[in-house]
Amino acid sequence: MNYHDLFHATLPETVLECAALLVLVADLGFFRNAAAKSRSAIAAFLGIIGCGVALWAVGTAGSLSYGADLLLSSGGTATVAQCAVLVLTALTLLLLVDSEFTRNPGEYVAVVLMSAAGGLLISAAQDLLVIFTGLELLSLGLYILTAFAKKSGKSAESALKYYLFGGMSAAFLLFGFSYLYGISGSTYLPRVIYGANTAASHGGAPLLAISLVMIAAGLGFKVAAVPFHLWAPDTYEGAPAPAAAFIASVSKVASFALLISISYSALNYFSLLAQNAHFAAGKGYVTALSSLQGPPHTELTVFYGWNQILIVLAVASMVFGNLAALAQVSVRRLLAYSAVAHAGYILLGVAYFSWGNRNAEAVMYYILTYGLTTIAAFGVVGVVERAAGSDKMDAFLGLQKRNPLLAAVMLVLFLSLAGIPPLVGFWTKFNLFAAVLAFGGGAAPVVLVALAVAFSAVSLYYYLQVLKRVYVMPAIDETPIKAHPVSMLVLLAMGAAVLVLGCFPALLQNWIAGFYPGI
Repeated sequence: MNYHDLFHATLPETVLECAALLVLVADLGFFRNAAAKSRSAIAAFLGIIGCGVALWAVGTAGSLSYGADLLLSSGGTATVAQCAVLVLTALTLLLLVDSEFTRNPGEYVAVVLMSAAGGLLISAAQDLLVIFTGLELLSLGLYILTAFAKKSGKSAESALKYYLFGGMSAAFLLFGFSYLYGISGSTYLPRVIYGANTAASHGGAPLLAISLVMIAAGLGFKVAAVPFHLWAPDTYEGAPAPAAAFIASVSKVASFALLISISYSALNYFSLLAQNAHFAAGKGYVTALSSLQGPPHTELTVFYGWNQILIVLAVASMVFGNLAALAQVSVRRLLAYSAVAHAGYILLGVAYFSWGNRNAEAVMYYILTYGLTTIAAFGVVGVVERAAGSDKMDAFLGLQKRNPLLAAVMLVLFLSLAGIPPLVGFWTKFNLFAAVLAFGGGAAPVVLVALAVAFSAVSLYYYLQVLKRVYVMPAIDETPIKAHPVSMLVLLAMGAAVLVLGCFPALLQNWIAGFYPGI
């Protein structure tokens, strides 16, 4: 490896870091005495330019290898996830224009960009050390962003809880990684899979099981899966609205991209075993693996072991997330438990990672559209919260009369999150569940998809509770709610995007499929 290769592969991350420094210099050096709104607008504008340049750099950056081991990949899930991280980061920065939670917008934007650089690393990482470095770069920024509203006691409390849970999850993850390295002798994901399965066949299965459980706990925290979700409601409620939107979207994209990389590494290894068995192209992946000759394969047991962990997390998240959301009176906490439920749906797609890239496409499609919808939802909540002083459901009473455009955006967003056609949320769930069913393997996928559909129906109830207050119940205060023109325009654009992508789902699907050749 030389510095030219390193710089070329990490060009998007380098651009974001340079943009962060530029924002700090501009805000603290040239615009320190400017009005708060102007400083926020300038910092956000510079940050968005940085995201745009980094987006261009994603297309030019290549992979990074050290010897025979790949450290950072390019193309496929890595490129899709990196593009998503940058676009969603730019959208969260646009929400800063109408925010008043900080007197240091330059510092806020710099931390956002540095965290996004961590998300880019995670999205392309193929090595355990690079994965952990990226996760910590992302996580440390998220802890700071959660506490950025210095005058809010809730912000400080939620940041402390987030930090403590995050530190514990990082310890679990690092402990699991160390076990994997110990039994495989490598930090490169495919070699880790190969070495771990070889060790399992020679009596190392218990140690491998412990490491997988620890890794599942660490990554389960990152995606807010039950029972590692306890930080999410407090963080979503206490963090400033733009920061909560960033946490709910960008960190999820990077974390699920990592889960896809891990599953894909296992898929590549087991596909070689299946090819050696000369299976027919029309056979399902489970059938192909089952056709392997000889004694029962420990590798197959370990593969299913990882899947079973993900399935347990998925079911627990779907059930608990939706049921807990029913009892919420805070819209922010409702969105938090909704995020837990959506994490369950996505984990189901990752667990049933089938032959080819269909599941990877379906998962990325789900994450991208969910991130867009969630950012817009937090944007609406932020506007209402500043006007009403609360994020409780009753703060949305009569919103249709107080700001019809804002109410229309919220209608589109919440119905999409519930999966109502023709909005994009319907197609994301349809594609994901279809990919799970295409896996085959008996009645288990059918039962799990039926469970997911049933709890999607449950989610409609609590989304409609909010919309009922927006459109049906009379307003206590009919004072018009005004939003900054830029914020209103951005929210309308995101609401329109949710509608258009639902009416023409192939627009985004074809773009994602273009990064997965051979499908």
